[in-house]
Amino acid sequence: MSDPITPEISQRICNHMNDDHADAVLMYAKVFGNVATATSASMVAIDPQGMDLMTQTDGTATPVRITFDHELQDSEDAHQTLIAMVKQARVQG
Repeated sequence: MSDPITPEISQRICNHMNDDHADAVLMYAKVFGNVATATSASMVAIDPQGMDLMTQTDGTATPVRITFDHELQDSEDAHQTLIAMVKQARVQG
């Protein structure tokens, strides 16, 4: 079993996504957050129900909440869900 999603795990996931997968975070904002005009986005927090992003559009920061299609069980579930979502976003976007 993987780690439960604690605030520390949330921060680790957010840092990883923002540092290594900024393009995926922007896709989440555009496709699942319905912010098609976003020019950048960062993951602020993740919990079992969803993720919080901060998007930038024309210099304006806007928070966006994206709810998952199921409640995440642990960090491995978060990892697999984020991968599935980026694949889906590529098809939809």
